[in-house]
Amino acid sequence: MPPVVAVRPSAVPLRSVALILVSMFCFALVDALAKSLALAYPANEVTFFRMLFGLFPAVAMCLRGKPLATRLRQLDVRGQTVRALTLLGASGLFFAGLPFMPLSEAVAIVYSETLLVIVLAPLLLHETLKPRDALAAAVGFAGMLLVVRPDGSQSSWLGPALMIASALCGALSIIQIKRIKASDDSGTTVLYFTLVGTLVMGASLIFAWRTPSFDALAIMALLGALATAGQLLMTMAFRDADAGALAPYNYTSIVWAALFGYLVWGETIGMISALGIALIVGSSVAVAMRRKSEEGPLV
Repeated sequence: MPPVVAVRPSAVPLRSVALILVSMFCFALVDALAKSLALAYPANEVTFFRMLFGLFPAVAMCLRGKPLATRLRQLDVRGQTVRALTLLGASGLFFAGLPFMPLSEAVAIVYSETLLVIVLAPLLLHETLKPRDALAAAVGFAGMLLVVRPDGSQSSWLGPALMIASALCGALSIIQIKRIKASDDSGTTVLYFTLVGTLVMGASLIFAWRTPSFDALAIMALLGALATAGQLLMTMAFRDADAGALAPYNYTSIVWAALFGYLVWGETIGMISALGIALIVGSSVAVAMRRKSEEGPLV
């Protein structure tokens, strides 16, 4: 997600609430479509088409505002490259892990990236780790263990391990946003990420490829369109409301993921997993509302 600077109002506008709810619904649809594709196609191929079909709206976004030539001259190539690769890793690992665990649990684990930022920021950004944040992170990680609760079999470890790695890459991409030059706006960041993702994942197709059917290709195109729509709706929501105030609504995507998982694949959530998800969400919301974070969640 591109960084969004939010204006703190006295109350949360209903329009912003509506926009963030629709945005989360779009992201939940993206996750469900990605899982349906990942069950039949390699993760690198799904990621490639997600980037390819997202490239066109990304270019359209950059054609507004500053001229493209000016954007390229001011581009923080090194910073943007690191951010693009870490976020690409988060997307690819998420798609790779989807076939191995329930959709709602996968989404919940990836949302723990907010808590990983708390742990990594003192090491990478030399920020102070406050006791309240450390406590929230500990509670969230305890919830993650409840969701994972491996029984020692390889199949039970693979999905959660990929999701934890995805969350780690997502946290690194969020931290990298703070290192990118201020001259690179959201449009430039989205375009560079999408372009790098298309090129890198395109090169990976020599290792794993399955020719998609017309229906699968249409779903991949829809996935890219919904992901872009979700980003735009989130940007609009954060223009008029504080990110911390909207944080609780971000996690409605987990509810949608649970519903889609049940309706499409017959997935159910046990009480222990539900408790773990609640701990992850509660601790992440507490941190977001305290810090009034300026970053939205990653997809």
